[in-house]
Amino acid sequence: MIDFHVHQPRGNAYDAEAFVASMDALGVVLSVVFTYEGLLRPSPEANDSLAAWVGAAPERLVAFATVDPRDPHAAAEIERCVHVHGMCGVKLHPWLQGFSAHEPGLDLVCEAAASLRIPVLFHDGTPPFSTPLQLAALAERHPGTTVVLGHGGLHDLWREAAAAVLKTENVHLCMCATPGYAMRALVARCPLERLLFGTDAGLRPEPRQRYVALRVRQLDELGLDQRQRNAILTANPRRLLGDD
Repeated sequence: MIDFHVHQPRGNAYDAEAFVASMDALGVVLSVVFTYEGLLRPSPEANDSLAAWVGAAPERLVAFATVDPRDPHAAAEIERCVHVHGMCGVKLHPWLQGFSAHEPGLDLVCEAAASLRIPVLFHDGTPPFSTPLQLAALAERHPGTTVVLGHGGLHDLWREAAAAVLKTENVHLCMCATPGYAMRALVARCPLERLLFGTDAGLRPEPRQRYVALRVRQLDELGLDQRQRNAILTANPRRLLGDD
């Protein structure tokens, strides 16, 4: 199982070794990790801190950079993170970082990601800035960029997330903090090759977090067949990470 939505613990409350032990207990072989502090205050230092944290277990943890799309150096910072740290994508949080999907700087971010052939994962499901169709409109402007809806619309906008995937071929959907009934509907409605799964691990100060185990259990309760499980939990994430 690949967990496509994990956060570096705030203040490095625990180390990568402790987190990998929690992954082992849940059957997670690889986690895609984002900074949390950097979403509040994007900076090269936040990306460097994330790189150091995942660097303790590079075979089990991969990192996504974050940037402020209003920063004129954002594209250069993405390139630095990929070439220097081996990061595999970009994570942005329009609601928390306070920008709209129509910000001009996002065009440069998407162009950089397309050139580097890495995905851009957005927090979604939270109005007014992080709705799935807003992000689908951005994806339509950049058909060469892989855009991932990081939460599958959460509780209120999962139907809109499904619509975004169905109308825009370069939009993928990560079921993360998406309720179980919505996950079931998304698997039934959306193209299988564009679905992912994540837990949002890392938001608590201990490495073993009960809500993470609950989300893995919700996944197991979907009754996915082997083809579906392989696509959502292995093949699709590995393709987006350039490891297919």
